[in-house]
Amino acid sequence: MDNEKQQLSVEVARLYYQSDYSQQQIATQLGISRPTISRLLQYAKEKGYVRIDIMDPFADLDKLAHQLKEKYNLRDVRVVFSPTDDHISIREYISKEAAEYLQDTIKNGDILGVSWGTTMYEVAKRLVPQNVKGVEVVQLNGGISHSEENTYASETTVFFAEAFQAVPRYLPLPVIFDSATVKQLVEEDRHIKNTMEMGVQANVAIFTVGAIHDEALLFRLSYLSEKEKELLKQKSVGDICARFFDEKGQICCEQINSRTIGISLDSLKQKEKSILVAGGKYKVRAIKGALEGKNANILITDQYTAKKLLE
Repeated sequence: MDNEKQQLSVEVARLYYQSDYSQQQIATQLGISRPTISRLLQYAKEKGYVRIDIMDPFADLDKLAHQLKEKYNLRDVRVVFSPTDDHISIREYISKEAAEYLQDTIKNGDILGVSWGTTMYEVAKRLVPQNVKGVEVVQLNGGISHSEENTYASETTVFFAEAFQAVPRYLPLPVIFDSATVKQLVEEDRHIKNTMEMGVQANVAIFTVGAIHDEALLFRLSYLSEKEKELLKQKSVGDICARFFDEKGQICCEQINSRTIGISLDSLKQKEKSILVAGGKYKVRAIKGALEGKNANILITDQYTAKKLLE
């Protein structure tokens, strides 16, 4: 009798857990009452024929964050759950976390420096108005281009300023000039100089990294020659505010850097809160380089990227 019960309980368990039959469907198929099916399922669990493992996708997030914080000596790390490793999904979840992080972080009198790009635009769209006073919002690098590609520079700055009750401070310039001489002349303008100085004084900066490939936004904005793109593919792993850096987070092409207008990597290193928001397999090398170079002290990323950064 016990042997028959054991075999029947296993059969019921297979139909229920593996074939997704309902208890009523199993009862009808086997000619047994539904309460009996319920008792057989319980019996199968008690006997150890069925083991239920619940995989909590959030369980390891705090552990990953702690490991990243220790490995890269960061002030804070937020690792968020993304249901897939697709860059669209990752960008959605990390941008939401970044918006919430800023809303909890920005206080009266802060100066917030903001970069541009699709990730920052997604962060900006998710911000909600905050009850703060005396906050300044400043664009960290130029974002005007003759390309048809949208940098979202002005829209991003506007959304950030509206959320924190601030007047937006723009840097209405190309991010990379044709020559270092022209760039230096533009920097002498007192209005541009004041805006750039505010970027240096900002105690909080939020930005992402760009990867190095043909579809990267900076590669599509007509700033760089084909020769320069090939050079960057050989020497650079990514950029922050159009400052291209190598795997150690150091500037890798001084000729391009001398033509770039906006905040420097050295200035980012001095921030009270230098927040890097980035994720996805195409950005792993860039994120790792940025962290190795101490260009950020706070990281917001996803679990897929976090695991790759710890390898």
